[in-house]
Amino acid sequence: MKKNDSVKSKFRPFKQLNKASDLVRQFTPNWFTMNMGTGILSLMLGAFPFYVPGLLDVAKTLWIINIFLFIIFSVLFIGRFVFYFKSAVRLFGHPVQSMFLGAIPMGLVTIINGFLNFAGPKMVNLAFYLWWIDVIICVIVGILVPFYMFTNHTHSIEDMTAVWLLPIVPAEVAASSGGFLAPHLAAASARVVVVTGYALWAFSVPLAFGVLVILFLRLAWHKLPHKDMAVSTWLTLGPIGTGSLGLLLLGSDAPHAFIGTKLFIYAKTASALGPIGGLIIWGFGFWWLIIAILLTLRYVKEGMPFNMGWWGFTFPLGVYTAATIIFYRITGIEFFRITGAIFVIMLAGFWTLVTSRTLHGMWHGYLFKAPCLSTETGLPDESAQCLTENM
Repeated sequence: MKKNDSVKSKFRPFKQLNKASDLVRQFTPNWFTMNMGTGILSLMLGAFPFYVPGLLDVAKTLWIINIFLFIIFSVLFIGRFVFYFKSAVRLFGHPVQSMFLGAIPMGLVTIINGFLNFAGPKMVNLAFYLWWIDVIICVIVGILVPFYMFTNHTHSIEDMTAVWLLPIVPAEVAASSGGFLAPHLAAASARVVVVTGYALWAFSVPLAFGVLVILFLRLAWHKLPHKDMAVSTWLTLGPIGTGSLGLLLLGSDAPHAFIGTKLFIYAKTASALGPIGGLIIWGFGFWWLIIAILLTLRYVKEGMPFNMGWWGFTFPLGVYTAATIIFYRITGIEFFRITGAIFVIMLAGFWTLVTSRTLHGMWHGYLFKAPCLSTETGLPDESAQCLTENM
């Protein structure tokens, strides 16, 4: 009996969770990075620049799975604040986990874009309303988290990583999503979306690029972050990819949205500047892509412990891939077509690897940890401060 009990215990799913309520109590927003990675893969498979039989069906299936994941994670996240409020609000004071609040609206954007790509015209109104909800969340996160950084968190240049980008980037992700949405709307609604999109782009991109400058300085002064944060370098592709994508899509939308208005002349200018500005930013991103690859190869030699931060391999590369494929559609240049296809294959490989490791971590339960307990951050264990309440 003891031997059988030992075997059952060894293979019991979520075995490090003492009870079901621990799943809620220790849920953290970095799980929404799984939505970001799965969602962007579904969109990029649907946009693959070469015809592959059955690929669209795979993309739709992943998109549907992503919707269910987002619903489950949202219930767990809300449940944490409902049932363990005093412990949950400490999330905002955590200098790393609070950054992952930005993953919530970015995960939702992949679902919104999926309604436009996979669900047909009947779902345009739903996508439109969800987009406005996403915009509100992006603005709140983009202001709230930096406010806590300035007033409550303890940060230093030496400890700084590209994770700082996570609460800033969602606004420009929403801006690029607005670029996908606008062509499906009537001109009056499209105008509002395009104007809001440009405002969101400006709300995010300049600040994000400022962070990239600081990150370059930090890497030169203090060298590479701890191996637990190895994947964070890939996050640099996020603001670059969506920054380029936003200029491309919003510029393309502007003439249609403002036709017959006094602003049409400016809309034509935006249409002309979109590919130019987008290409300049895309080239900047190619430098960061090569650096990310080289640094990852170095980290691999040292050993990279798995954590939820590995989802950083997916979404940033995915949005950079989206900009690459849009460049092909606009210019017809084969370089962008072939490069885009290579990036999609890379993205699928990363997603497969990270998903398998995540499922393993879910099965054994070690990925479920409250914000103050996350070993991903390299910060000291503060469990006494985090879990003594509401137990």
